[in-house]
Parts: sequence; C-alpha cells; structure tokens
Amino acid sequence: MVDYEAEYDNRARVPEHPAILARWTQDAAAYRDHMKAEENAELGLAYGTSERQKVDLFFPDATGHTPLALFVHGGYWRALDHSTFSHVAKGLNARGVAVAVAGYDLCPNVTIGQIISQIRTACLFLWRRFGQRLMVYGHSAGGHLSACMVATDWKKFDPKAPADLVPAGYSVSGLFDLAPLQHTSMNADLRLDDTEVGRVSPMYWPVVNSRVFDAVVGGAESPEFLRQSRALAEAWRHRGIEAHYEEVPGANHFTVIDPLSDPGSAMTARCAALAAKCARVDK
Repeated sequence: MVDYEAEYDNRARVPEHPAILARWTQDAAAYRDHMKAEENAELGLAYGTSERQKVDLFFPDATGHTPLALFVHGGYWRALDHSTFSHVAKGLNARGVAVAVAGYDLCPNVTIGQIISQIRTACLFLWRRFGQRLMVYGHSAGGHLSACMVATDWKKFDPKAPADLVPAGYSVSGLFDLAPLQHTSMNADLRLDDTEVGRVSPMYWPVVNSRVFDAVVGGAESPEFLRQSRALAEAWRHRGIEAHYEEVPGANHFTVIDPLSDPGSAMTARCAALAAKCARVDK
C-alpha cells in the first residue's frame, strides 16, 4: 500500500526547504534588479484579468530574433509566486534565449483546469507579442503545466495560432497522472475526483508525435515522483513522441532546479537547444 501523503509531501521530505525558498526569493530579487538596471526586463505584464495573471520578461543581450521560453513555477497549484523564480531565467538568458516567467491563480480559488487554461492564455499572449513558437519549461506543478502545453492543439484556442505553438517542453519533477493526489490532504484545495483527474492529467491526453518532451527528476526524490516522470516518458514514447527521462543524481525536489540558473549546466544547455528548435517566426 503506497502512502501517498508521505510520497507527495515534498516539504516534509526536505526539512531544509525554508532556507532554499528564502534563497530563491533573494536570488530572484537580485536578478530582477540587475535586469532592470540593464534595461533587459519588462515586469508585471498582464496576460489575463486577475492580479496573479502576469508575466515577467527577461531578454538576453543579443539583438534581433532570439528563441523564446516560458517558465512556469510549482507549488502544487496552490502556493508560491512567479516572482520567486526570476533567477531561473539567468541560464537561458546567457545562452541567448528570451524568457518569460508566468504567474497564475491558485487553488482553491480556481481549479487545476482553470490554471491550465490560464497558462494557455499566457502562451497565446506571448505568441501575439512575438509571433513565434516557444518552449515551455517548469518545476513540479509547472512541469505538469509544461506537459499540458505540449499536448495542446492550439488551433482549438486561436485559429490564427500555429497548431504546434509549443513544440517542445521540459519538466523538472513534474506530475502527469494526478489520480494519486486524490488520496492526500492537499486534495481539500485541489478538489480532484475521478472525472476531473481524466481532464487534467496529460499522461492520458492525445499528443502529436512531432513533439519533444523531457521529464527530469531529482535522484533523491520520492519513488512516486520518479515513477511519474518515468511513466510519462514511456507512455509518450509509445505514441511516437521524442520523450526523454533523466534523473539528476543526489538532487531533491527543491535543489533539482538549481542548474537552471547556471548558464554552463547541462540542464540549461538542453533547454537552450529545445528553445532553439522552437524558434520559427510566423509573422
């Protein structure tokens, strides 16, 4: 019998998480300040009607057309803020990729389905602004949302958008089958039932076989988190997707995203390569 409460309680598994979150907040503020001073940032752009539906844009020093990526934060769809993750853009910025960092409304004020819809709106906002496809990457719940974007048929949401608006995605410690979360205390906020699980679990969605998706997870994470990423990669590979699974040795659920702010890391290099594959102009 799997103890889902223990398997999915990342904060309990990493007692030092308050210090890590404090470091993220500090590093994010410092990066925003630096990029504002360099006039390489546009902050607080509204893509929707609520206060949390904002994106911050961080631009590389390179001029002209650059690849574009959207980062989506985690927090089990019910915590944290995009401003805590500004520094994540540092790695890709240094490699010539423009990065948007998106916020969204949180459960229980909205449902996970509504959050998926909001991130789709953010992607369409960026497409209308820049006229190009983008790579979506994210952490934890943001990894789930990244997979949802890759599996979206964008013509259903804007006939003018390319059907493959998000041809590639990169998930760090994502969740793709949300059924186990019904058996955790957080479901008081998530409000998942069997019907809703089917609607919001990209593991089971149709996805076009021209897509590329990486499912990465920390080697020190719970067996359930390792299973989630491994299962998604296997399921999508069987459907013809170029899907990859990778474990980051020794990394826990929080430290696993540290390489994203390092321009020289293998994780950043892979994300830059995926962003470059997506960078085709349509306007």
